[in-house]
Amino acid sequence: MAGYDALLIVSFGGPEKPEDVMPFLSNVVRGRGVPRERLLEVEAHYQGFGGVSPINQQCRDLIEALRPEVDLPIYWGNRNWHPYLADTLRTMAADGVTRAAAFITAAYSSYSSCRQYLDDIARARAEVPGAPEIVRLRHYYGHPGFIAAMTDHTRAAIDRLPEEHRDGARLVFTAHSIPVSMAATSGPSGGAYEAQLRTAAALVADGRPWDLVWQSRSGPPQVPWLEPDVCDHLAALRAAGTEAVVLVPIGFVSDHMEVVYDLDTEAAAVARDLGMHLTRAATAGTHPRFVAMVGELLAEPEPAACPATCCPAPRRPVHAAQAAQGGREGQE
Repeated sequence: MAGYDALLIVSFGGPEKPEDVMPFLSNVVRGRGVPRERLLEVEAHYQGFGGVSPINQQCRDLIEALRPEVDLPIYWGNRNWHPYLADTLRTMAADGVTRAAAFITAAYSSYSSCRQYLDDIARARAEVPGAPEIVRLRHYYGHPGFIAAMTDHTRAAIDRLPEEHRDGARLVFTAHSIPVSMAATSGPSGGAYEAQLRTAAALVADGRPWDLVWQSRSGPPQVPWLEPDVCDHLAALRAAGTEAVVLVPIGFVSDHMEVVYDLDTEAAAVARDLGMHLTRAATAGTHPRFVAMVGELLAEPEPAACPATCCPAPRRPVHAAQAAQGGREGQE
């Protein structure tokens, strides 16, 4: 396994009880000047689910599913909530780990879904004397294991529609919107984020009509973000005569808050108001092919490191409202 002596699962993190929510949000947006009213708005989303994000438990579930597949000790560290990356690296160093592979729970290239994770890993390593070397496993948006998992979940979602609507249902793939400027600089030569999502969506759709739309925008209106928004797109489809839609959250690997609120709550309510039949495919989660994929990635030759110029941080100051994007689970 390319000389690794451990596997590190790297995720965003999320609150696990009501009193965690505001400290978690404050931690995510620290130093960005996000207005308290925006934090209170996002906090209400979490409190509507008992103050618990599904993301941490889903990391635990993935780790348990991986244990029979991976002949390495498995560790878990988050960017924004317990267990923090630095704390996990301290444990790894104490356990004698010297070189670990990192599986990041985000499949695509962009600042938010890749570079920011690498920067946080580097900062955590700098805090920990004797921290192990961390090698990020490659992007896996087109890996057969990810595609197989999403294809199975999409077929299952189609089958949950009334039988008379299954053949005509439109697949609507969703991913986290990001500023157009960030999308344009994603990947070594730019434009990778959207291109990679379109590649994955086309593979899952397998010839069926489909669209790629965006969700979870939180930036200021004067800053261009990727469009159309999923809810706006549902309205446009209904106006054009579409009666049934399957939402496929291709941009995410677990059913965290971005999925259960923005899709299962907001988008589902829009579809009901429109009189549209709607189901939502599960994310890859602990699908056996997705789990097996992690072991397959570990067996590959060590991936080349990203160029320093790849997926750069946004150059302009982050607007307060835009910064609140991080208040939920981002692009994982």
